[in-house]
Amino acid sequence: MNFEDTEERSMIRSTAADVAAEYGPEYWREKEEAGEFGQEFWDELAAAGFHGLLVPQEYEGAGMGIQEMGLVMETLCAEGCGMAGTWYLVLTAGMAAVGISENGTEAQKQTYLPDIANGKRNFSIGITEPEAGTNTLNVATRAEKDGDEYVLNGNKAWITFADRADNMILVTRTTPRDEVERGTDGISLFIVDMDDPGIDVSPIPKHGINYSKSCEVFIEDVRVPEENLLGEEDDGWWTLVDMLNPERIGFAAAGTGIGKLAADTAIEYASDREVFDAPIGTHQAVSFPITKAYARMETAALMREKASWLYDQGEECGYETNVAKATAVSAGIEAVKQSMQAFGGWGYAKEYDIERWWREINLTRLAPVSQQMAYNHIGQHLGFPRSY
Repeated sequence: MNFEDTEERSMIRSTAADVAAEYGPEYWREKEEAGEFGQEFWDELAAAGFHGLLVPQEYEGAGMGIQEMGLVMETLCAEGCGMAGTWYLVLTAGMAAVGISENGTEAQKQTYLPDIANGKRNFSIGITEPEAGTNTLNVATRAEKDGDEYVLNGNKAWITFADRADNMILVTRTTPRDEVERGTDGISLFIVDMDDPGIDVSPIPKHGINYSKSCEVFIEDVRVPEENLLGEEDDGWWTLVDMLNPERIGFAAAGTGIGKLAADTAIEYASDREVFDAPIGTHQAVSFPITKAYARMETAALMREKASWLYDQGEECGYETNVAKATAVSAGIEAVKQSMQAFGGWGYAKEYDIERWWREINLTRLAPVSQQMAYNHIGQHLGFPRSY
């Protein structure tokens, strides 16, 4: 690994900071309260080239890696966008771009990747189900072969962008779990058109991040041609794994990014706010909790860099991505909590945005993998017996 701040990284960071300056806290406060998608921000990400960071150059992308994407996400989050800095990139520009680049047919790459890079195509990722929850191997959505087509039936939950996506990468079972030797066998992924009449989408009212919808998706007798299979039939688990590590790295960037945004805002406030004839930031009871959380975030960001480097080198990085995600989220949550405390009662007011960042960052301890499941993975790596 090289920690030199190259001209390329500096330019990426500067561009992301410029975008965040244009779409800062007030913009997202308004979008959150109105429940509106930030289309202008989405388009600006396309103009900056961020949707195409992970798309190979031959398909109109930048051909960069997860290291650069993580840098973009953390900078956007930290410079004013909050969770939107990761949220609007992680599914399409991150997971779908990686899944299709690494496992798609040439026809799929030509069809989807240029539109992803140009911001013209939005993907949702259909993994989670009401009954399976974190146990993805228990997905019940079925894909049954019928001639040169597959017939899809099932339902998904908490599917972000399902209300506006052009396509979904849908995780199914082509062979039931009780008919395979290993739980990872029998899973297949499909690229589905979301305008199919057999797909019904119902947004779920939720606690925060209402500038995008998370939805239940009901799939009834949806027919897709066999060329929409992404990767190999019954071997889709490994295609999905290729997509999951970038997602966890993205949420690690969100954890440190949102935490730094809240901490920097609180530091500015604590330097100006005077009580008992001195700025409250002079009191260690105010400054130390934020400082300690910030130090933890800086450390977590380094582990994210390591996980990203390993991923970009084609090396195994499951342990590092889980460590990065778990530590970044823990440190970021503490940073936002202590920043809200520094604001006192005003931390509860919408106009200062801390309460919104608190709602946003708490999602990261539940998704894309819960903190408990991340620690399960880490514990097994350390030598503890398997717990699930």
